[in-house]
Amino acid sequence: MTATEARPEGAGLAPDPRVAVVVITHQRRDEVLLALSRLLALPEQPHVVLVDNGSTDGTAEAVRERFPAVELVASPENLGAVGRNVGIARLDTPYVAFCDDDTWWDPGSLRTAADVLDAHPRLAVVTARILVEPGGREDPIVPELRDSPVPGAEWLPGPALGSFLAGASVVRREAFLEVGGFSERLWLGGEEELMAGDLAAAGWELCYLPALTVHHQASRARDSHRRRRDGIRNTLWTTWLRRPLRPALRRTVHLLRTLPRDRVTAQGLWNAVRGLPWVLRERRVLPAHAEARFAALDAVQRRSTARKYVS
Repeated sequence: MTATEARPEGAGLAPDPRVAVVVITHQRRDEVLLALSRLLALPEQPHVVLVDNGSTDGTAEAVRERFPAVELVASPENLGAVGRNVGIARLDTPYVAFCDDDTWWDPGSLRTAADVLDAHPRLAVVTARILVEPGGREDPIVPELRDSPVPGAEWLPGPALGSFLAGASVVRREAFLEVGGFSERLWLGGEEELMAGDLAAAGWELCYLPALTVHHQASRARDSHRRRRDGIRNTLWTTWLRRPLRPALRRTVHLLRTLPRDRVTAQGLWNAVRGLPWVLRERRVLPAHAEARFAALDAVQRRSTARKYVS
């Protein structure tokens, strides 16, 4: 059996100490309790670190009471994606799976990810197939992952990726720390793209691995307008932090032409403009081999139906 083949049900029931899980949550007490129960029931029996991003709904108290085995970090403020940095800092496992409070991993997926990462020491991130619940249908982003046009090393066990989806990925802790984790400035929303570029620049690979499965039942407790506003800002910041001039201009023009013309978009654009001084000061264009990955995605992103800025 190859590393990318699914394991039969019931195989490999022993705990797997190679992989831990970091979960971030904010104001979703019931959902995160369900997510934790599913993680603790996995045959790999991963150590779980929960970073509670300033919830005021009793999340921390409920976790302490119901799941004493979970390592709880109760942040007094909402750290966004940087909560994952905090979680990883608590761990010493070679691999870390990320999980959101409305996602959960299939039994065996974490072990398969660890096997693949063991076998490929320059592979930094493996991203799973995502099934939308209820119903178990493939997320619209899956065909884009499966048919990724991104150039990558011949030894990759799956299609090379230019970026990844944190809540559906397992990362190599060494690589994550090497590039500094997620950006504090970006906070949350498309924060993976900047890290993916920096991983590629440092010689790491990313790939889609269909033998891994994550289920996603989107929470209704979300500020969709804020996610869109911050996503617009972060896309523009990442573009101007890392892309050469012409690709950066093309992507910016495309966004300006296609974004909804409303107050949320205006706020996102204004926030992006406000950040221009630090963006230009910290701008570091990707080397050619890393830029080639983003360039390969430009056409796909322009016609994508899974990457729309709507709320």
